[in-house]
Amino acid sequence: MTNENTKKLTFDLSSCTLHIIAMLLMLCDHMWATVIPGNDWLTCIGRAAFPIFAFMIVEGCFHTKSLKKYLLRMLIFAVAAEIPFNLMYIGAPIFPFHQNVMWTFLIGMGAIQLNELARKRKKLLLSMLTAAGTALAGYLLGTITFVDYGGAGVLTVLAFYFFRGRNWWCYIGQAAALIFINFELLSGLQYELSLFGSTLYFPQQGFAMLSLLPIWLYRGRQGYHSKWFRYFCYAFYPAHMLLLHIIRSFL
Repeated sequence: MTNENTKKLTFDLSSCTLHIIAMLLMLCDHMWATVIPGNDWLTCIGRAAFPIFAFMIVEGCFHTKSLKKYLLRMLIFAVAAEIPFNLMYIGAPIFPFHQNVMWTFLIGMGAIQLNELARKRKKLLLSMLTAAGTALAGYLLGTITFVDYGGAGVLTVLAFYFFRGRNWWCYIGQAAALIFINFELLSGLQYELSLFGSTLYFPQQGFAMLSLLPIWLYRGRQGYHSKWFRYFCYAFYPAHMLLLHIIRSFL
């Protein structure tokens, strides 16, 4: 017999936990690129960081108390992260041909707001045209402005927006979108695999699919959410890049 007072036990990850996982994975990736080169496993697991951050950006747009303040914080830290990003990436404070990932997220957030405005009009054709238009415009803008992950990064944010939810078709949409983005648009370095006498090629960026496991374990629970932790998550991005640049300078 089932006791009505018995609570159903489920395992889920909070927003706080997702942020910590994404930050650790990002740190692994950036350590591979700076102070511990040659350890490919670091960047392979690090591929999962960006989709988790993209997912959390979408969730943040729907859960923030003030969208304007959210956008302003993103803008401030995008500017603050530019020099540390350039120092880590190219070793110089100014590099106009590659911008940090905060700008990628800002473009994605702008596209989300345009789609939300269209949805409020409750006209299906307008919503469909806006979705297609923002996806194309976001991809082009992300590409020509040289933001991190380029237009494909903006599409990653929009994929989690368009397929937001916990229905079966949302999971299929997220997986299909990530496969297309990471195996086609971002493929990059390929690993050669031998299987049953056949040679297969698996893109390093394909490890980004690992991000879906923690993302799908998220059920909307916020978890620890103090003010200092929120700002720590923002500050971690520029701070850890600057620290890695300094460490590399002494190696």
